[in-house]
Amino acid sequence: MINLTKKIKYLFQSIAILFLFFVFKLLGLKNSRLFASKIFVFCGPLFRSNLKTINNIEIAFPNTDENFKKKIIYEMWLTYGKILSEYNYIKDFREKELEKNIEVEGQIELEKIKTNKQPVIFISGHFDNFELMAMHIEKSGIDLAAIYRPLNNQFLNPIMENIRKKYICKKQIKKGISGMRDLLEYFKSGTSIALMIDQRVSEGIKSKFFGQEALTTTIPAQFVKKFNCKIVPIHIKRNKDNNFRLKILKPLSFSNNDTIETITLALNSILEKMIIENPGQWIWTHNRWK
Repeated sequence: MINLTKKIKYLFQSIAILFLFFVFKLLGLKNSRLFASKIFVFCGPLFRSNLKTINNIEIAFPNTDENFKKKIIYEMWLTYGKILSEYNYIKDFREKELEKNIEVEGQIELEKIKTNKQPVIFISGHFDNFELMAMHIEKSGIDLAAIYRPLNNQFLNPIMENIRKKYICKKQIKKGISGMRDLLEYFKSGTSIALMIDQRVSEGIKSKFFGQEALTTTIPAQFVKKFNCKIVPIHIKRNKDNNFRLKILKPLSFSNNDTIETITLALNSILEKMIIENPGQWIWTHNRWK
């Protein structure tokens, strides 16, 4: 009965999303961003995940006033709406719009990685339109595979997988134990890996994140220990004119004395700084500190 109920819920969700995509196509990119952001600002606080968002912000920013926290929540729901509307135009971003809509700091680092032909691990979090990060790296000529988490909605997931493989990053690795074999094969063949380190993972370790322990992926740290590879943090920010600024940081190297735990903690610290810099554009709805 529970499975049937979920299927019905997912079916109605998928119908609603596909209807919105149809409306977005009629409105055009600029108007659909505005329309979708207003929908999410109005409906977002009604979602169950809004309570998790409030709790997460309390953990990360315990000594800030209520107006600051409300501003983060408002901006986050704006971000959600804009991201959803932009999926409908992801083909345009890939084929003609990306270069016009994105300013890149640290492009030289990508050029070095491409020239050296040594695979690296790109890390980031769910900041604004995070899909554009992998898209830009691949368009820069780097052989890249991106780790993704399948949607729970069985009707929408095939659509999303098709969008990602066709327009964002051709090589996609399903998150979880089943994807580890593909991950290793890709990396050994010279393919760099991109993954988000900001979601809770059952197979991770507890590492401090904003002062509290959070289950965190150890994939980057494991690859550092096994292959002595470099880690490249990246971050994307949406500007007021809905253009983007992508920042590629200098590659990080770790010593033999560094452990899985110390490397993971260091990467969490980098992620914290990214979030503090622009908290309204990080997706706070993840169950990060469960």
